[in-house]
Amino acid sequence: MSTKFTRASTHISRRACGAALTSRIRPFYPPTRHSALKARFNTASRLHLPQPTAPKMAAIDKYASPGFTSLVVDAMRKHYPEELADRRWDNVGLLLGNIEVLETRVAKNPVVLLTNDLTYAVAEEAIQKNASVIVSYHPFIFSGLKSITTKDPQQATLLLLAANGIAVYCPHTAVDAAPNGLNSWLGDIVSDGPASSSTATPTTRTVINPLSSPAPAGFEGSGYGLLCTFHQPESLADIICRVASRVGMRRVMVASPDPARLSTVRVGAVAVCAGSGWDVVKNAAAEVIVTGEMTHHNALKAVQEGKTVITVFHSNSERGYLTEVMKPLLEGELKGKEAGVQVLVSEADRDPFNIVDISEL
Repeated sequence: MSTKFTRASTHISRRACGAALTSRIRPFYPPTRHSALKARFNTASRLHLPQPTAPKMAAIDKYASPGFTSLVVDAMRKHYPEELADRRWDNVGLLLGNIEVLETRVAKNPVVLLTNDLTYAVAEEAIQKNASVIVSYHPFIFSGLKSITTKDPQQATLLLLAANGIAVYCPHTAVDAAPNGLNSWLGDIVSDGPASSSTATPTTRTVINPLSSPAPAGFEGSGYGLLCTFHQPESLADIICRVASRVGMRRVMVASPDPARLSTVRVGAVAVCAGSGWDVVKNAAAEVIVTGEMTHHNALKAVQEGKTVITVFHSNSERGYLTEVMKPLLEGELKGKEAGVQVLVSEADRDPFNIVDISEL
């Protein structure tokens, strides 16, 4: 029974197929140009062949970093290599770039604004002075940003600068560690002149914390903090006056084991470190520490060890370097390479703290 059913089914299927084939017979017409092109298109689509399109420019071909920005960055890296920075926690380099659209290229103004701290007020000043690059000693971005909005003053500053095409370069601890850097400048103040000067108080200078990795060629001996050892004991009062005068302060904070003897004490060695320098200088063989700021408990410890601490507020220990050293250095690097170069020092930048005489309130 099964065999008969199979044969019958096969016979019916063949007849059905024949009828179907007969019903599909159509007259043959030669292909027209339109139908031939359509067939080619359908074949290409089925085979996923690329269709001809107009060439497009890659995004990276539409813009470039301004030449003046590159000149500033190169000059900073020449004198303060980023390899000198303590990258375990610091964030140095070009933190905000700017852009030139190649189709409508307009050269950026060759104006650099130097600042110790990048605040919103400094950003507004940069715009007003037509700066295209800000060199901010302190980084204004330390950690990763997951969003950039106007809810945070730092991020609002970033947005303002980006909208106005202003780049930001931050050297920070690379300046601290460089042989001609910030702590060398503080050493010059303590010694009443550069080490090479015949009028300076003779001292032997030693880096307190050398770099933990090899320095770039030409920067051997770089490191953080500086120990100035006088060849003859020096007046502590004179040292205090030099520091106060050069950072532009009439009053400085001094912690001393014997405040009554400040005007008569003579000392043999001074350790200097700009900013908040306790961790750098705490083990130095010095009777005096000069830094920007120090916590209460660290100052107590230093005094109990017989040391005198001179603090001038964090950024006051750094800001003068911009005017006295970095400004002329950048001018020398840039003026031969770009016409109309200006290197300005911010007037809006200041330490957030001030000493208030309550009698004047």
